[in-house]
Order: sequence, then C-alpha cells, then structure tokens
Amino acid sequence: MNRPAAERLASAPPIRRRIRVRGIVQGVGFRPFVYRTAVELGLVGSVRNDGEGVTIDAQGSPAALDALLERLATQPPPLARIDTVEAVDEPRLLEHVRGFAVVASRATRTATAIGADAGLCDACLEELFSPGDRRYRYALTNCTDCGPRYTVTRALPYDRAQTSLAPFPLCPDCAREYAEPGNRRFHAEATACPACGPRLRLVVADEARSAATTTAGPGVAATREASDNPIARAAHLLREGAILAVKGLGGYHLACDARNPVALARLRERKHREEQPFAIMALNAESLEPCVELLAQERAALESQDRPIVLLRRQAGAQDALPGVADGLAQLGVMLPYTPLHYLLFHELGGRPAGTAWLRRREPALLVMTSANVHGDPLVIDDAQALEALAGIADAWLVHDREIVARCDDSVVRVRGGGVRHVRRARGAAPRPVKLLGGGAPVLGVGGHYKATVCLTRDAEAFVSPHVGDLDAPATRRALDEAVQHLLRLVDVRPAAVAHDLHPDFHSTHLAARLAGEWGVPLVPVQHHHAHVAAVLAEHHVEAPTLGLALDGVGYGADGGVWGGELLLVDGARCTRLGHLRPLALPGGDRAAQEPWRMAAAALHAMGRGDEIAVRFAAQPAAATVSAMLANGTRVPTTSSTGRWFDAAAGLLGIKPVTSFEGQAAMLLEGLAAAAGDTVPAEARHRLGADGVLDLLPLIEGFAPASDPIAAAARFHGGLALALADWVAQAAARTGITHVACGGGCFLNDVLSRRLRVEFAARGIEMLESGYLPPNDGGLSLGQCWVARHTEI
Repeated sequence: MNRPAAERLASAPPIRRRIRVRGIVQGVGFRPFVYRTAVELGLVGSVRNDGEGVTIDAQGSPAALDALLERLATQPPPLARIDTVEAVDEPRLLEHVRGFAVVASRATRTATAIGADAGLCDACLEELFSPGDRRYRYALTNCTDCGPRYTVTRALPYDRAQTSLAPFPLCPDCAREYAEPGNRRFHAEATACPACGPRLRLVVADEARSAATTTAGPGVAATREASDNPIARAAHLLREGAILAVKGLGGYHLACDARNPVALARLRERKHREEQPFAIMALNAESLEPCVELLAQERAALESQDRPIVLLRRQAGAQDALPGVADGLAQLGVMLPYTPLHYLLFHELGGRPAGTAWLRRREPALLVMTSANVHGDPLVIDDAQALEALAGIADAWLVHDREIVARCDDSVVRVRGGGVRHVRRARGAAPRPVKLLGGGAPVLGVGGHYKATVCLTRDAEAFVSPHVGDLDAPATRRALDEAVQHLLRLVDVRPAAVAHDLHPDFHSTHLAARLAGEWGVPLVPVQHHHAHVAAVLAEHHVEAPTLGLALDGVGYGADGGVWGGELLLVDGARCTRLGHLRPLALPGGDRAAQEPWRMAAAALHAMGRGDEIAVRFAAQPAAATVSAMLANGTRVPTTSSTGRWFDAAAGLLGIKPVTSFEGQAAMLLEGLAAAAGDTVPAEARHRLGADGVLDLLPLIEGFAPASDPIAAAARFHGGLALALADWVAQAAARTGITHVACGGGCFLNDVLSRRLRVEFAARGIEMLESGYLPPNDGGLSLGQCWVARHTEI
C-alpha cells in the first residue's frame, strides 16, 4: 500500500477490535499472513493460535481494521479455509503497545481444524534444485504453503511442540527464518533443513541383500558399496528392477519401475496381489500423455496441491501399454510427485539434469507407487514395523526419521459430472470437515466393516478420518481404534452418542458398544443402506423426505437379510424400503461373491435352466454340487445385491469365473462397456412388479461365452440404467418426490453413473451423488452420524 493510502487509513481516531477466525487456519501460514497484513495497514496488536482457531487483537483506524477484515475474507493463504469471522470492538484501547506481534498459543477448548497435508509448493521446488540454496536436494523441505500437517500433528493448537518435529530444535538459520515476518517459513512449524532436521537413509537388510543380489542383478550389491548417497543408490536399485519401500507423508509406499514387467511380477508375487491394479507416479502430466486421456479438469485435479491419485481413461490403442499395472481395466490410476523425496528420485532417474526446466519436460520414468502393507493389514507407518513386516517384499527401505503420527493413505478421485469425486478419501483431503446444514450434539460414527472410516461431528461440521481399510485383520482393527482416538484428540469433543452399522458381528459394532459403555452414552444402530443415502443427504444439505437408491455388494438388512439393491424413502431417522432387486441365490454363501460363475449358475436356476449348470461350468469342480444345492435349496441364502447381478452377468459371459479381488468382475465388465462407448443402444429388458421388486433376469437371459463381450457389457449397463430409472420414476410418481440420493459402491462404476444421469434427467428426476466422500462404505460413518443426529436420543 502506498504512503498516502496508509495515511488516509490512519487518519481517524484508533479503535481496538478483537477478531476470531475459525476454519482451517492453523498450520497454513495464517498468522504470518495476518502479521504482514497488519503491519502493512499500520495496525498494532497481536495474533495467536488457540483452540478456537486464530484470535487477532488489533488496534488502528476503523478503515484499516475494515481493510484487514476484507483481506481475511478475500485473500487468505492458499491452504486456509475460513468458515467464520467474528469481530467485536473492545471498549478499552491497548496501551504501551508498539507494532504487531505473533504471540504464543493459548490452550482452550478446540474449535478449529488442522489442515490436510499438501504437495510441495513451487517455491520449495525451486529451492530443492538450486545448487546455491542451503536446502538444495534436501528431501524433507517444506514451508507454510506445503508439506505435512495432519500426519505430524498430535494435538491442537498447531505448534511445533505438538508435532513430530519437536525432537528437532531449529538451527540458527531456521530459527531466523521462523522469526522473520517476511519469510514464508515464518512460524512454519514443520520447517527443517539439512543442518537441524530429519535425515534420509537407505537401509538394506541382510535378508533383502541376498534377495536383491539374486533377483535384481549383481549391480545392486555393487551400488551399496560404491555410494553413500541414499537417493542415488535408491534410483540405481529401481533401474535394476528392485522393489523399494519408500517412506512418504502418511505411510510407506512400495515402489518399482512400472515399465519393468519382471519387477511388477515380483511385486505381485511378494505382496500376494495377483491382479488388483497398481497406481503409477509420473514426473508431470506431459509424461502421462502417451498412456491416458487428460481433460482440463482432470489435469487440474492431478496438479492440485492435494495430489490425489486420479483415475483416467486409457488412450485409445494404449490398452496394452504398461502390462501388469492394471490389465483389462478401462482406467489407470495416476499421480504426480508430492514430496521432495519423490522429485529427487525422478531427478536421479533422469540423470540429474541441471536447473528446473526438466521438471516440465516429458520424462520416460514411471514408478508404481502402491501402499506398503502386508495383504489385509493397514498401511505401514512405523520404521521398525516397516523393516520387519516388509522384509519379504522390499529389497531396500528409503526412510527418514520424521515420525508419522497419523496414518494417511493416498486419496483416489475421478472427475465426473463437472466435479472431482472421491473414490477413496485420505491424504490431501482428510481431515477437512464436511460442512453440515446445522449444529447438534457431537456424534461418533464408526462405519462398517469394509473401507472403514470414522466420523466425529462438532457443531455444524463433520470430521471424517482418512481411509482405514477392511477390518478383517487384527492390525486393521487396531488402526480403526487409533483413528478414533486421534480424531477425538484433534476435534476435542465428547460424543453424546455413538452410531454404528446394524450388523451385530462387525468389529466396528463391538467398538461402538465398548465406547458407548465407557462414556455412558446411547448407541444408535443405523441400517447400512440408510447410511449410504444419508451420507449423500449430509453432503447436499437435504432435510426433506428423499428417495434413495442404494446399490452395492452387501449390507445387513433391517430384516436380517443380505441387501444390496434398494429403493428407499428416507425422512431423517426414518427409512422405508419401497422396493429391491429380485433376489438371487448365493450358492455357497460368501464364496459366491468371489466366484462369479456361481452367481451365473444362480441366474440360470432362476431362469428355469438349472440343467445347463453342470455342462456350462464343467471346468469348475463344484459345478455339479452347486447345481444340486440350487435344486434342493440347501446352503443357498438369497440377496438383493446389485454387485451380485454384475457378477452373474460376467459369469454368464465367461469374463471372470473366479476373481482375485473384490469387485474385479464388475470392473472388467465396466471396462468392456467403456470400450463400446455409445455405439450400443440401450434396451428396456426388465420386469417391474407392483410390489416394488425389479427383476433383471430378462436383461441377461441371452448372455453366453459366445456373445460379443463388448456389446453384451454395453447392453447390460444401458439396460440396467433404464431399469433403475424406470423404477425410481415409478416411486417418484407415487410419492411426488423428484430427487433421488444415490449411494453405494456400484456408483463408482463410471459407465453406469453417466448413463443414469442421462436417464434421470430425461424423466425430470434430480440425481444427488456423493463427491466429498466416496459413495462406497468409506462414507458410511458420515451417514451414521447424520441419522443419529436426526434420532431422539
């Protein structure tokens, strides 16, 4: 601001104003921003962190104070999110105060939120590759505009002493930057440098040394002895086909060369991940262009500081590129570097080019970056645990001694319907709160069994943990318990109720009962599909009665049955089942969800063609037994699951008789349908009963291995969308409600969701979808909290 303008602002008699700012305002450079703005405006006073957020005590002319408020609203730091600003003029002026200061934090009841971890900013990236800078090639550099937040924070207020950087006292140079208001590391709590900060090292265990020498080539052992530069050694290992465990922001990755089929096969064998897709990391968007289609919105998501994995359509003719990464799938999960360590690896793999122009060039190096865990266990975050648990998988460990306080996997998103929608919500997004329509008592929701998350509400906000995982393994169950405790520390509220899934045997249900008993608060059971729909209503701030379409693999029904294709009427805590998909038998129970041929057999039996089963599936040893089970009605529970209808279609077409991971058959079917584009017209082949039961048997009656799989997959998706839209339209005509909230894992299917959007629009029905949270079980905890808040407790 020029001097005449500053003088005009200071011409009126001074007043004192106390300003409280709430939102994501700690750990994002907010106090430095306030300091610089206040000094520029000629104000005196102070700014501090506290449990409420940030409190500003400022004194100056009314015009200058108004200008400060305007800047808070319109020009906050890039990582900040302001929810409320409250300003009160104080009757007494500050006395004997000169200048403006950042003062020590004050511990009060927490009403603020910690920011999410953010990808490396451009300024830090420039320093990283400037040879004259003291942070040149320092693998853990950051500032107020980037780096770790959630994953290093133990509690609020956000001060260095409350983070895992506390054991690293600042050197004189870092201390000077920390104290200089004009420096972008002013009060950067996670700041560090090579002189005083955490350090990087490469560890090669005795067991891994032998494996690396024999499977990755003799160059591995030579490199170990030839250089003590951990980045250079790690890059050499990657070139030689080794598998590295790389410590990131919220956990370890397992990394290998994505263009090396031998390395990929070795990773799959060691990790027991036969066919599940891997995500890849490239230096920049240009390096991905030969592999995937990249629209402007998708590129923006990819390059954002959230740095998620983005699901992108493969380039036409590139379906066979990168064999072993995501075979048979229409989309590839890709991400860009987000830590200095990632950039340094690409720098080494590119031959250490000078300057920074190389960062914008197309580079051939592509790395698989997959979550480092033993199959079924949670993401590894502890160094000692990583060395032990990954000893049979990794050839070497690229580690540092900055502790990871909170586990946080990579987020996965896709761009759909004009916005970014989460498939998995974690790093870069969690624990940013979901804004709710109104306040209420604090509630803890503990989610379901698969893709578990927990949610804690406070006033008009819902804080959802990062993705935890499936709760089959004891270690993942412990991780869920830890996620609850960490969230309770950060949000600082005592729940007035605990909400959980209706299933009586889930670990999350038992956890809810234990916590409710300890706290002396009520339990609120919430039916699975009610919670799916409620999560969408929470995001969209809908309070009116709403139609709900819940499509997934499995959920415990209100009648104790196996649900998964449900048409509901949701009115707050009340949920009415208006209809469901025609039930199919589950020959062999849960095993049928892993062997689509069994669901195909169930469909044939339902068509009255059970005599075909033994012949059609002769390659399956249990075919005759399954045929008899269906004929006799023994060990054949039924389900209305949409996922099992996908399996039946895939099984009839011979696409994937036996799967190796959840949802594989449906994903392959989607990939085939995507290949058809819009060339196959949809046909209305379904029966809709007056009792609300939707029968899809006519849609798949003609499916056989001899069918054209691409055309058949397209007909299935198109016909299913038509059937669902007619089903919802019938309910809309009966109830007068013209909007439908759509939840459940089947809405991750891009082909189905896109077709549904068109069909609903043609019938005048508004389709509400999740976006901030995934539509699958990762959003259940939010839906449970929403229902509990509408329940009289």
